[in-house]
Amino acid sequence: MPSPKPIQIVLVEDSARLRESLAQMLAQSPAHRLVGAFADAETALAQIPALRPDVVLMDIGLPRMSGIECVRALKAQMPSLPVLMLTVYDEGPFLFNSLKAGANGYLLKRTVADKLLDAIEEARQGGVPLTRQMAAKIAEYFQQQGTIVAEVETLTRRERETLELLAQGFLYKEIADRLGISLDTVREYVRNIYVKLHVSSRTEAVVKFLGRS
Repeated sequence: MPSPKPIQIVLVEDSARLRESLAQMLAQSPAHRLVGAFADAETALAQIPALRPDVVLMDIGLPRMSGIECVRALKAQMPSLPVLMLTVYDEGPFLFNSLKAGANGYLLKRTVADKLLDAIEEARQGGVPLTRQMAAKIAEYFQQQGTIVAEVETLTRRERETLELLAQGFLYKEIADRLGISLDTVREYVRNIYVKLHVSSRTEAVVKFLGRS
């Protein structure tokens, strides 16, 4: 049997030392391949569409255009591309704004190598790599902004089951098969979830679910 194709990764990080460190780590994993590394958002935005990576690792503190702004611009071009924030900032506003911009997960730079590789795989499969501690920080930020995390409690049993599976990274078709319902019903549940939680993306919905009391 042929080996599965390695996950194609692009790194956007202004620290040359960290870029080299991550490049060495990825080079040691046959399941991952670094296909591009950029020191600024502007160059990354110009090059990434042609590289067509499976996952992007994005720093927040880039020169000129920030990583959050870069994610927003990149998602406008490639909405289905998974982007993981890799940053030193663990404050709620950075987390929240990254996810609002379209990031699919949020990792701290001190994340150990094996967890980082797992997070890359999770994002590629449609999951949202985010620790419960991170989710709790965002929940706290929601509360500070007047957003009630208890909105999750307004979901019906089926909507809640759907959201639980979304949080685990399952695709719509897989959720339909697991719950014994049609794909159209899954889509209806997801639309209801978005309305009830006052969110506009899967990532935001999962964040609220993980950060519930």
